[in-house]
Amino acid sequence: MQNDDIAGASFFMSQISQAAAPRPSAPRSVTILGSTGSIGTSTIDLLLAAPDRFSVRALVGGRNVALLAEQAKALRAELAVINDEAQGEALKDLLKGTGIRCAAGRSAVIEAAALPADWTMAAITGAAGLEPTLAATRNGRFIALANKEALVCAGDVMLRAVREAGATLLPVDSEHNAIFQSLAGASASSIEKIILTASGGPFRTASIETMRAATVEMALKHPTWSMGAKITIDSASMANKGLEVIEAARIFGLDEPQIEVLVHPQSVVHGLVQYRDGSVITQLGAADMRIPIANTLAWPERMETRAPRLCLATLGKLDFEAPDEVRFPALRLARVALRAGGAAPTIFSAANEVAVEAFLRRRIGFLGIGEVIAAAMEALGAPAADDLDAVIHWDAEGRRTAEAFIARAPRVAIEGATLAHA
Repeated sequence: MQNDDIAGASFFMSQISQAAAPRPSAPRSVTILGSTGSIGTSTIDLLLAAPDRFSVRALVGGRNVALLAEQAKALRAELAVINDEAQGEALKDLLKGTGIRCAAGRSAVIEAAALPADWTMAAITGAAGLEPTLAATRNGRFIALANKEALVCAGDVMLRAVREAGATLLPVDSEHNAIFQSLAGASASSIEKIILTASGGPFRTASIETMRAATVEMALKHPTWSMGAKITIDSASMANKGLEVIEAARIFGLDEPQIEVLVHPQSVVHGLVQYRDGSVITQLGAADMRIPIANTLAWPERMETRAPRLCLATLGKLDFEAPDEVRFPALRLARVALRAGGAAPTIFSAANEVAVEAFLRRRIGFLGIGEVIAAAMEALGAPAADDLDAVIHWDAEGRRTAEAFIARAPRVAIEGATLAHA
């Protein structure tokens, strides 16, 4: 791990002490980046249930202009921004007479992210969320991070920005949030290892032959979680767990061997911390993203949610198994990228985004996702990526290389797409 990683992670670990946590005034001002996605809508649900505790500065959506307008009106937001510039006029029409300011386009998204707010949900998926998240970080307040790629692609850059601004980074991913809760202010030196759990997705017990012939519809049928298409496909390929391993190394200041993954199909135990004295502390809860979101939204306090309550007596048992990195190579490739350092994690993430989009558009088969990632990583290696410009460059190169590979994809990468249309 690079020195900047360690310094940044040490800063993060110092922020999780509740005794030192800043307490913004009530009502807490909130901005949601990615309000129309699955994480954003879960956050909206929590805000609507506690209107006196929060005021909304800005909501930023992607393409769903009708939903964004509905959210802005329901929460009486000060500003609504749609990323799709072509829908700017439609947003104005929908919000006419409400007094809610509106804007459209990439620059407006970044300007909205930069508005002072006590708490910002960073939930714009993929590398597109990097610049808005950095803009929000510079306010020096709470950043609830639901965008894996921000730390995967630009770990040093992001942690440096957090440290310099005096911001507090709060992990929203259910696994990292579970580790966050299980640490309870402990120092990184007291940790022997952490364990991230994975549901195993829809192909947990599937054969290679079944996965080779998998259709988009099959891959989108997640057994326990309700998420957006990209995250659901990442879960099916276990690329999401690979991204989470890299993210955990950044957040918690751990080396790759200290981060274990266990498949846990019930999705009840979300993360565990094994300490040097042999103790294991874990966080359990229903498979409902409102729980980790609420933990960050009210932190360092707790707030009520309408999430289902866990009944272990009814559940009866909890199963765990080691992941299969032969059937799910994306997890292995993420570990390779983490060990290589430099821009290797950026290239992994970029190639995965391209591969997932290609699979969703039925250009490649499901097994092609791992093939595309491996090809991009092999072609580009682990060049240095010490600043945002370098990160953006290697993200673009990773995408270009992945696209070029898809254009000349071997049979194994396209077979599933062919079979899906047979």
